[in-house]
Amino acid sequence: MKKGGFMKDALILFAITLISGICLGGVYEITKLPIQESKMKADLATYQEVYPNAVDFKFDQALQDAAEAAPENFASAGLNIGSVEIPVALNAVDASGNVVGHIFTGLSKDGYGGNIKVSVGVTNEGEITGIGFIEINETPGLGMNATNPDFKDQFKGKTAEQLNLVKGGGAGDDGIDAMSGATVTSTAVTNAVNGVLYFAHNCIPQ
Repeated sequence: MKKGGFMKDALILFAITLISGICLGGVYEITKLPIQESKMKADLATYQEVYPNAVDFKFDQALQDAAEAAPENFASAGLNIGSVEIPVALNAVDASGNVVGHIFTGLSKDGYGGNIKVSVGVTNEGEITGIGFIEINETPGLGMNATNPDFKDQFKGKTAEQLNLVKGGGAGDDGIDAMSGATVTSTAVTNAVNGVLYFAHNCIPQ
C-alpha cells in the first residue's frame, strides 16, 4: 500500500471513531437525566413503602455527614457487621413538617452477588417501620428471596439496637430467621440493618 493511501485510510478511521464517540456521548447525555429521574422515583417509592406514615423525606446535611462517617463509629464500637456503610440518610416528616423518624440506606458489600443496599425506616423511638431493597443481585430462588415478605417483614416492628441472625428458625424479639440456603445473603442484609440501627440509636446529630 502506498503511503498516501495508508494515511487516507487512517484519517477515515480516525474520523469514524471521532464521530462514533461524539454520537455515543450525545446519547449518554440524552438518556442520563431520564435514567436518574427513574431511579429517584424508584428510590422514593421504596422510602414510602418502608415508612408509609411519612408524607415526605427531607435532606439534612448534618445527618448526611454523620451517616457518611458511620463506618468509623462501627469500627470504634467493635461491631461485627462486615463492610457496611450508610450512603443515604433522610428525615421522615409528617404533614405538619415534624420529623417523625428517618430513612437510611444500609449498604453491605458482603452479599453473595455483590453490594446489597437496604432502605430502612426507623422512628424517633428506634422502631423499624420496614425495610426495602434499593439494590440486590443475589441468586434467584435463594438470596433473592430476601425481597419476599417472609424474610423482609421480620424486621418490621423490631426495637432492639442490634438483631441476631438465627439459623434453623425460632428467632425471638431481637432475632431474624436466616433464609435456608442463603446464609451469606441473610447475614449481609442483617448486617446492613444492624449498621443502620446502631447509627439510629447512637449517632444521629442532636
